[in-house]
Amino acid sequence: MGAVTDPRLDPQAVLWSAEPAADRPLLVLLHGYGADEKDLFGLAGFLPDDFVLAAPRAPLSPPWPAPGFSWYPLDGADSHDAAPVTAAAAALHAWLDEHAPAASVGLLGFSQGAAVALQALRLEPERFSFVVNLSGYATPGDLPRDAELADLRPPVFWGRGTRDDVIPAPLVEHTTLWLPEHSTLSGRVYEGLTHSVSEQELADVSTFLDKQLAQG
Repeated sequence: MGAVTDPRLDPQAVLWSAEPAADRPLLVLLHGYGADEKDLFGLAGFLPDDFVLAAPRAPLSPPWPAPGFSWYPLDGADSHDAAPVTAAAAALHAWLDEHAPAASVGLLGFSQGAAVALQALRLEPERFSFVVNLSGYATPGDLPRDAELADLRPPVFWGRGTRDDVIPAPLVEHTTLWLPEHSTLSGRVYEGLTHSVSEQELADVSTFLDKQLAQG
């Protein structure tokens, strides 16, 4: 079977913790490369109950024999070509428009999903209340509304490990400079953590999310 190349999200491939509602905050969980919608949905027990959780499946199939799904091809990911990440973020917007009414929307992504979350925020800075970036990065290159984002400075949590050898160092360096200029940044570098999520990080994320609920 050939790789799936349609960037649209399948509304039938989304896990929900409850029915979406216009009077409840929504937290969208964006998994990483080679995973699926079940991956981050398994973290539900660590996240505040106030949110409706939605975990969509990324729309693309990685090249065989890689498992799972991806938001954009890895080919060229280090070449600073923002177009595939932007296309994935636009597809997320389209899905939200049609299927996800909510009082407010936050994004939590891991790795590729985190890159898409930040890119979605850049496309429509006023749309999202916050972003949680776990082991991800900000895609290099300018987007038309970056200046607005820098004025709004929405809350962003960025967590990563000292032993994460998956995200290239230039992307980490870029993100380290870019995020403080475009967001109200909080987060932590976790000693010894690889390209993964730890219980301490999840505790910090839960604290961050509780703060967003209190301010919402």
